[in-house]
Amino acid sequence: MKKLLSSGLFLAQKFVSFLPFHILRIFITNTFFGAKISYKSGLYYGVEIRHPWKLVISESSVIGHNVTLDARKGLKIGKNVNISSEAMIWTLHHDYNSPDFAAVGKETIIEDYVWICSRSIILPGVHIGKGAVVAAGAVVHKDVPAYSVVGGVPAKHIATRNQNLSYNLSSDINPII
Repeated sequence: MKKLLSSGLFLAQKFVSFLPFHILRIFITNTFFGAKISYKSGLYYGVEIRHPWKLVISESSVIGHNVTLDARKGLKIGKNVNISSEAMIWTLHHDYNSPDFAAVGKETIIEDYVWICSRSIILPGVHIGKGAVVAAGAVVHKDVPAYSVVGGVPAKHIATRNQNLSYNLSSDINPII
């Protein structure tokens, strides 16, 4: 019965991810699935959210097309965060050394003004500091300091970002995509 309920929840959330307006997707995800997503943020088409009741997205953040947000162990996303298309953020995975392939994980935190570029992967328990940038295709397995730019597999520090950030992503959200 639990698997049937879980499958139904997944299908319902998937359906919601293709509704035509951000505000509608956010309203339903907050109201019926227990997420805490600011109405000043944007969820683009195809966003997959696992355990939305453990997800917090602050104002003016943008979640791109086909992003995977795994909130099973808790996921907090700050203000003015840009998570570009097809990125994956995980809070739970398997212990490959476990005899029974046990699931292990930890809350993942993304602070304000972070940019997670397309097709990057953030692994469970990682803390991305304020203003950091994760380059396209990077795999992040450890914490990223504030204003660092990381890239590669595994992700390594490649540059430092300007600390004078004041942009507001909510003004650029197209309400229908």
